[in-house]
Amino acid sequence: MEKECCCTHKTKERSEAEYRSLINRLSRIEGQIRGIRNLVEENAYCTDILVQVSAASAALNAFNRELLANHIKTCVADDIKNGKEETVDELVATLRKLMK
Repeated sequence: MEKECCCTHKTKERSEAEYRSLINRLSRIEGQIRGIRNLVEENAYCTDILVQVSAASAALNAFNRELLANHIKTCVADDIKNGKEETVDELVATLRKLMK
C-alpha cells in the first residue's frame, strides 16, 4: 500500500522572462555570498565584510520585491478573479512573515 502524502505543494508556471530574471538575481546573490565567505577566509577588515553583507541583503530584498510583485500580479489576481478569496489571507500571512 502506498503511503499518502499529507503535504500539499503549490507550484507556478513562470514565463521565461520571469524565470530568467529571478535566476539571474539569485546567481548574483550567490556570487556575493561567496565573496563574503572569501573576505572572512582572508581575514578582511570587519567593515569591509559588513558593507558586502549589506549589499547582499539589499539584493535579497530586491529579489523578494520582484517575486512578490509577480505573485500579486499573477497568482493573487487570478485567484481573486476565480473567487478564491482565501488567497488574500495567504498574502497577508506572507507579508507578516516578510516584515518581521
